[in-house]
Order: sequence, then C-alpha cells, then structure tokens
Amino acid sequence: MGGAGGGVNSAWQALADECARWHALGREVEFWWRDDDATQPVPALTRLLALAKSAAVPVALAVVPEAATAVLCTGLSSAVSLLQHGVDHRNRAATDERKTEFSDREPLQAALARLSQGRAQLQALSAGRSLDVLVPPWNRLSPQLIAQLPRAGFSGLSRYGARDAISAAQGIRQLNTHVDIIAWNAGRGFVGEEAALTQAVRHLSARRGGLADSSEATGWLTHHACHDEAAWHFLAELFDVTRSLPAVRWIDAREFFAGRAAA
Repeated sequence: MGGAGGGVNSAWQALADECARWHALGREVEFWWRDDDATQPVPALTRLLALAKSAAVPVALAVVPEAATAVLCTGLSSAVSLLQHGVDHRNRAATDERKTEFSDREPLQAALARLSQGRAQLQALSAGRSLDVLVPPWNRLSPQLIAQLPRAGFSGLSRYGARDAISAAQGIRQLNTHVDIIAWNAGRGFVGEEAALTQAVRHLSARRGGLADSSEATGWLTHHACHDEAAWHFLAELFDVTRSLPAVRWIDAREFFAGRAAA
C-alpha cells in the first residue's frame, strides 16, 4: 500500500487508521464516486468505465446535456448512474462573480427553462435512465435557484464540500463530493496521493467527530479528461486498498437519490 518500494505510505496508513476507528465504533464507512464533464465515449471515459467495472465500484457520470450524444448512454452497465451537469457548461459569470453557468444576473425563469430543457434532452438521450439530479458546473448555484429546482423537475443536487443538511431545499436531497483529485491551479494533473488522501481522512474524521454530517457518504470527484497516469494509478490503488479495509462500502448514487440499490 503506497506505491513503489514496498513501504506503507503514511497517507495510506492514515486512511486505514481512520477506517479502523469507524470499524471499532461499529460504523460503516461509505464512499461514493462522481466523474464530471461526460459528453462523448472518448478513450479516457472508456478507460474510466473499464476501471469501474474491474474494481466493481459504482460511478455516477455528470453529463452535459447539450454536448452529449446517445452513444454515450449506450451499453452502460447497471453500476453507472447518470446525473445532469448543467445544460451547456458555458461560463456565464459576471465580472464580479466566480465561474458559473448560472449567473445571478440570469433571470430565474430563464435559468429554470434552460434546466428543464436540458433535463428533457438527457432523459431522451438516456432512454429515461438519468436521475433527476443536478450537478452545477463549477459546483456553484444560488440558494434562490436551488429552492426552485423542483419546478424544473429536479429532486437532487450534488456539489463540492460538506453539506449543511441532507436537504438543500424542500424537495431537494443533496449528496456532495469532498475529495478532488485534480490540481486545478497547478497544472491540472493529479493532485498527489498525500493531498487526496488527506482530504478524505479530514472529511471522515469530521463526520466521525460530529463536525460534519455523519450520514453524508464521502465523495470522490474525478474528471476523466484531465487524468494523467498518476491519477489513473491512484484510483486503481484506491479501489484495491479500500476493498481490503474494514467496514468500507462504495455506494451507488441511486441508493441515495432514488432510494434504491443498483439492479
């Protein structure tokens, strides 16, 4: 565990120790996996799906409706769930805003209409198998728009960071991600084993200690198009290591958002 040389990397050991603490308390460690920006069955996405299948780990693909084609949704295994990643993933931020598809300057009704149309597109492309869950590009969405999401047909939301509550608004269940393996501000390659595992242990520890929602599964966030070989190697090792850790279970997004396990 921990790469070449045969030694146990301290970051991997910290993950194992934290999982052991959960096990000693009789509690289960739940992880989940979300991969963003799916549009086409490009080689990187094909590789990701093959890894998920070989590791027997369910993955939720956040799909951009306006850039996706039906072939993306063809032949997917039952362990792959589909979420809606905005509508067109175009940055509409005003000069005083951080990147977002859903700028506060966009009229609420216009944003809801776009979201509803995107939902209909994705439902058609996926033959109705996509979940009514929104993953906003850049993980940003105003509270005002969140509160109105049911009007556009949504019942779920997934962003980044520990959630404040299981409901983001009335009728909207939320399950976020907490470990981003991409170094967005440092070359857009793999963030590194220590950084990724530290993020995971930090969220698990906060959950165990009551400093974060203990019922929120710890989410791993990937972007297949940005993966270098170090990122691919890390994911393969992560799945291998967690398979042997006590009380660890990778959940399917449908188990939370649709209230059922994968078929």
